[in-house]
Amino acid sequence: MNLGLKEKVIIVTGGAKGIGEGISQSLALESAMVAIVGRNKEDNEKAIAKIQATGGQAFSFVAELSRPEECERVVNEVYQFFGRIDGLVNNAGINDGVGLASGSYEKFMQSLHSNLIHYYLMAKACLPHLIQSKGAIVNIGSKVAETGQGGTSAYAAANGGRNALTREWAVELLKEGVRVNAVIVAECYTPLYDRWLKTLPNPEETLASITEKIPLGKRMTTSEELGDMVTFLMSKKSSHTTGQLIHVDGGYTHLDRALI
Repeated sequence: MNLGLKEKVIIVTGGAKGIGEGISQSLALESAMVAIVGRNKEDNEKAIAKIQATGGQAFSFVAELSRPEECERVVNEVYQFFGRIDGLVNNAGINDGVGLASGSYEKFMQSLHSNLIHYYLMAKACLPHLIQSKGAIVNIGSKVAETGQGGTSAYAAANGGRNALTREWAVELLKEGVRVNAVIVAECYTPLYDRWLKTLPNPEETLASITEKIPLGKRMTTSEELGDMVTFLMSKKSSHTTGQLIHVDGGYTHLDRALI
């Protein structure tokens, strides 16, 4: 399907692994020029090699986004390299388990910098370029903001902030023609998810019990499915969609558990 993204420059934070890699691959398949922003150059280059093997275009930009000064620097680098920015996908983050009883002020604030603050800073740095290109922003969020999880106060707060910023920016940027939406993730098997499972006494049984509760197909959402929704929201095919929190989760967050 031609979504009109050929040679559009789209930044994907954390675009080298997991959900971010699925997003980068989907955008590249629609002929976008993907600027992968991540802290590890080697990871970026591995993801780029996969994209290039399928005929896509992707480029590596190294930054530690938990450091505020790095956000503005890397956006400037992307703009200087391409001369334009058409889209921003805020994706980088980690469910780091900073809880209420187990956390601290320092850990809580560090988690917000890893999971929320750079969403704002990346959007702010990209804004003049997105206004010029009439581009779009997609924020990746988690069901944890709506359902809770237990033991992850900072990540839940960050995702609540992502949702709120999505709606707030959509309102603020209406007059500029810049659309802002969020894709909300429930259960997607990623390297981080796999690492978490392996810390549990019975990882296979735990995985089976989770997938059994996913209404549609009793399976996890794939990173490709998430990437395809992001790609659609980046395109003019979604030209009248803004301020939306779109759950790509097989009905996990909202459908009645009596169905299962």
